[in-house]
Order: sequence, then C-alpha cells, then structure tokens
Amino acid sequence: MADASSSSGRIGSLDGLRGIAALWVLVGHAMLLTGWHLPLIGDPDLGVDLFIMLSGFLMVFHYQLRENKEPWTEVTTWSSFWTRRFFRIAPLYYVMLAVAVALGPIVFQSRMTVDHFLGVTPQLPERYRDASLKNIMLHLSFLFGLSPAHAFRTPLPDWSISLEMQFYAAFPFLMLISRRLGWLKGTIGFVLAGVAVASAIRAAGINFPMPAFLPLKLHVFAAGMLLAGALNASRGRALAHFALALAFVVIPIGGGMTMMREIVRLLLVIAFFALIFHAHLPRPFASVMNRLSDFMGNRFCHELGELSFGVYLIHLLIMQPAIAYLIHAYGHEISDFRRFLLSVAITIPITYALSAIGHKFIEMQGQKIGRVLTKRRTPALP
Repeated sequence: MADASSSSGRIGSLDGLRGIAALWVLVGHAMLLTGWHLPLIGDPDLGVDLFIMLSGFLMVFHYQLRENKEPWTEVTTWSSFWTRRFFRIAPLYYVMLAVAVALGPIVFQSRMTVDHFLGVTPQLPERYRDASLKNIMLHLSFLFGLSPAHAFRTPLPDWSISLEMQFYAAFPFLMLISRRLGWLKGTIGFVLAGVAVASAIRAAGINFPMPAFLPLKLHVFAAGMLLAGALNASRGRALAHFALALAFVVIPIGGGMTMMREIVRLLLVIAFFALIFHAHLPRPFASVMNRLSDFMGNRFCHELGELSFGVYLIHLLIMQPAIAYLIHAYGHEISDFRRFLLSVAITIPITYALSAIGHKFIEMQGQKIGRVLTKRRTPALP
C-alpha cells in the first residue's frame, strides 16, 4: 500500500489526485466555453467523477483511522462526523454562494455573450439570476440537489456540493451496512438500491439537469469506498474490491453516459488502484507507481489539493466574464485555441490566488471550528 500517515491522516498521492481533478474541471469548462476541444480533457464531468471517487475513499479512510476512538456504534460519532463535514464544506460555500447571487446578473450577461458567439442553446435566466428566498434557502440547507428545478440554479457548479452533502448524510448508514454484511455484499446491496431508485425516478419522468441526486452517483462513491475498504487487506481481497469497483463505475447512470465515459471511469479506477496498491503490482510497474505516488504527495501537489475545493467553486465566476471579454475584444480574429489559452492564462492565477485566500481565512477557520465542536473532553478526576 502507498505510505499513509496515521498521525496526519493523509495518503500523499491523493493530494495530487485532488489537484488534478480541480484542474480537469477548470480546463474542461474552458474548452466548453471557448469552442476549442480535446477528447476526455474537455469533459469536466469526468473530473467531478474523480472527485466523487476520492470522497468515497477518503471518508472510509478517515473512518478507519478514528474507529478506535470514535466507534460508529455510538450516535455521538455520527454527530461528530456530520459536524466536521459541515464545517469543512459550508463556510467557503456560503461565502461563494453570496458572491454568486450578487454577481449573477453580470455572469449571466457574460454567458449570453459566450453562448451567442458559439451558436449554442443559451442558458435560462433563472440559472444565474434566481435570488428568490426559496432558491437561497434550499442552497443554504444543501437540499437543492433533491429538487430537479433547483439542482442547477446558481452561477456556481454547486450541484455536486449538494450531492456530496447527501453522501455525508448517508455515510454512517452505508458503513453500518458494509460492516454488517461485509464489504462486497454490503456495497452491492446499497448500489443496487441506488440503481433501483434512479431507474424509478427516470421511469416516473423525473429528470435532473445534473446528477445531483445521490442515487445517480452512489455507485461512483462506492467505487472509492471499496478501494479504501481494501487497505491493509490481503492481495486477493484487494483485487476483489478492485474488480467490483470496476463493475460499479460502468453502470450507465449518473449523467450522459457514453462508451468513452465508461472507459475513462475504468481507467480512473485502474490509476487509483495502481497509486494506492502499487505493492500488489508486478515489480517493474510497482517501482514506477511508487515513484509517481511519492511525487504526487510532494509539497506542491499537497498545496494544489488543499486549494482544490476553492478552485472548483470559484473558477466559473472568473472564467465566464474573462471569455466574454476576449470575445468582445477579439471576436473571430483569434482562433479557438488561442482564446482557450488566453482564458486559462487569465483564469488560473486569479482563481488560485482567491482560493489560497479562501483556504487560509475561511476553510481552515471552519475546520478549526469543526474540530473544537467535536473535541472529546476527558472527564475531570474527582
């Protein structure tokens, strides 16, 4: 297994994967909005799938680290988990939600410029300009992902934030199922239940503009959970988890699934497994993956991973006005490729600078609050 620090609660190579996922989403959106496209890289939804697998893995990994001190048979463990996750996600999200609502009309005009220039179906005004109390309250409560009409209704790519919070809400129950039935039977059980729910809502004519409802992506979370569940297991058990994770990610639900997307999902699971379980690979491959795993855990990759949440939330608020400016300034005088390069050159430094500020002054402070609120106090001696 890749080196994991029980004291810091980290597997270093995952920092690099988080950083890659955020850049993938950013670059993919830049390609969609400038008209220049490369296969796979230009699909930001695949970057989100990588984030989802990482989330499933990390929740199980941290659960295993804390299992002795915080047994999941105690309800207080559940409340501590939910509190920590809320304060990990909510502070920066709430700030960016307020910014997005305030800037919604401006970003909408930018997007209209982009859509008209590219000749694509324009976005609906309410996608950017709905500042109604209902929409805001649904987003503040993270329940918006349960409503097809509100799951994709701010200038942020926040449909996956509600999805993530639904996963956190369900996670203790998913772990109890996995512990009771065993990893293979348990994950098969709840994934099949998710597929059944997803099939039922589709049969009922309920369509989500983005896969913001947990049953639509539960199988991708489960793939990451399975890999984490194989940590410290035998080679045979690890390979069984790996094979089931591969089977899960090709289930054709959760967005516009195509053969190419299914292949990329398979490759993501293979790469994930090779990074974490390189000791199980043949020697030449194990050596290469060990070095790559070490590289992806270096300080630079760690910082990219730490900023990934902010980058994900912020980048479209910068990118869309930047691309609209380039269209107004240069129109068809520059190629799609050059427009893409310029948009990325503008977006990346501003986005990462703002993400660094948000990480230091908002995310880290929120995490501190979560730790303080869930700190177990030793009873005073009589």
